[in-house]
Amino acid sequence: MKFSTSLFEVRDVSFARQDNEILKSVSCTILKGEYCAIIGPNGGGKTTLIRLLMGLDKPTSGTIRLFGVDQQKFKAWYKIGYVPQRSALVDASFPATVREVVGMGRYALQGMFSFESAEDKRIIEESMEQMGVSDLRDRLIGHLSGGQRQRVMIARALASHPEVLIVDEPNTGVDVESQHRFYELLRSLHKTRGISILFITHDVGVIAEDISKLFFVNQTLLVSQTPQEIVGCESISRLYGNPSHVLTHNH
Repeated sequence: MKFSTSLFEVRDVSFARQDNEILKSVSCTILKGEYCAIIGPNGGGKTTLIRLLMGLDKPTSGTIRLFGVDQQKFKAWYKIGYVPQRSALVDASFPATVREVVGMGRYALQGMFSFESAEDKRIIEESMEQMGVSDLRDRLIGHLSGGQRQRVMIARALASHPEVLIVDEPNTGVDVESQHRFYELLRSLHKTRGISILFITHDVGVIAEDISKLFFVNQTLLVSQTPQEIVGCESISRLYGNPSHVLTHNH
């Protein structure tokens, strides 16, 4: 019998800020090779859960283990690629080229003030090529379209050669065609490079065919092992806290 490696192990985690309880008694496990998504209402704690996994916030109670190591002792952050919320929305005056932004992805490995090695340069070039932004290398990131910026930010995350890619609300400020291309990129990264995927999304219909596990987050955590389990009105009503009706339609 084969056992998959756990990337994230969350045990009875709660988080409060200024006496406001945002997450309560959350437990879940994400395994190597899984393609997972987090859905839930605004303010339900989805982004907070991601921040806890990445060590950007500390649990009020409970424990988190990353790659089998207690989070407080975890050092290999380069294994986790992160594309933050609203990554496609960049100030037009931001003074960094595409090449420089993608190069930032190597800092987790080498440190901000180290010199780029030949290996670093090769991986940066490969990451830009894979995301189709090599021809934009000298363009300022703020001068690109939302879809182009999105691909640049994914290239930056890939530059650390992560084992898991975390993406928070990836399609904010991005047109429909770029959204479709984005989901194709995720599918390809998962299948061809074996990268585990964890992302927050409101677009349940698009993800249903790809993912293996859903996390319903609304202060507490309701876990669904298969996308088909989301179709019930009762589940959706419980998740969003309001009576809901599910309509099925063809795209």
